[in-house]
Amino acid sequence: MITKLPRWVEYGAFLLALLAGTVNAIGLLGFQHQAVSHISGTVTLIGTSIEAFDPQTGHLFLILISFLFGSVLSGVFIESTALRFGRRYGIALCVEGLLLFNAYWLLEQNHQSGQYLASAACGLQNAMITTFSGAIVRTTHMTGIITDLGLMIGAKLRGESFDYRKAKLFMFIFCGFLLGGILGAKLYVTIAITALIVPACLAFVLAITYWRFIANHHTHK
Repeated sequence: MITKLPRWVEYGAFLLALLAGTVNAIGLLGFQHQAVSHISGTVTLIGTSIEAFDPQTGHLFLILISFLFGSVLSGVFIESTALRFGRRYGIALCVEGLLLFNAYWLLEQNHQSGQYLASAACGLQNAMITTFSGAIVRTTHMTGIITDLGLMIGAKLRGESFDYRKAKLFMFIFCGFLLGGILGAKLYVTIAITALIVPACLAFVLAITYWRFIANHHTHK
C-alpha cells in the first residue's frame, strides 16, 4: 500500500495530468481531431486505414513513432521508471517544454510535423514516472487509472482492505486530466494553436519548482 506518499507526489501528478489533458484537448480540437497524449485510438485508426495506406496512414504511423521516441528520450534522461526523489525529472520536463514550444512554432507555420513533437512530448512525460510503490502511475491517459480504481473498489466489496492513499493519488490524476481538458478547450477557442504555449510554460515551471525543491531539501539536511 502507498501509506507514506509524500505530498509532492500527489501535487506533481495532478499538475502533470493537467499538462497532458491540456495538450490532448488542444490536439483533439486543432490537430485534425488527433489525440496525442495516448495512442490506443491512433493504433486503431492505423488498423482501419492500413489497407488503403494513404497519406493519413503514414501520418498516424509517425504519431505513433513520435510517442515512442519521447519514451526513448525519457529512458535516456531517467535511469529507472520507478519514482524516486532526486532523479533528473527537471531535465526531462525542460525537454518536454522545448518539444511543445517547437510544436507550437511549427503548427503556427502550418507544418504538420508539429503534431509529432507534441506526441513526443506526451510520450516522454508518460514514461517519466510509471511506477510508485508498486502502483502504475500514468499521467497522460486515464484508462489504467479508471481500471485500477475499479479493481480496488471491487476488492473492497469482496472484503479486502482499501488503499485510500492510492485511490487519492488516482483521483488527483483524474481531476488534473479533466481540468486540463477544460482548460485546453477554453484556451483553444480563445487563442487557437497559441494555446500550446501554456502547457509548454507549465513544463518549465514544474522543472524549476522541482530543482528548487531539491535545493531546499539538501539545504535542510
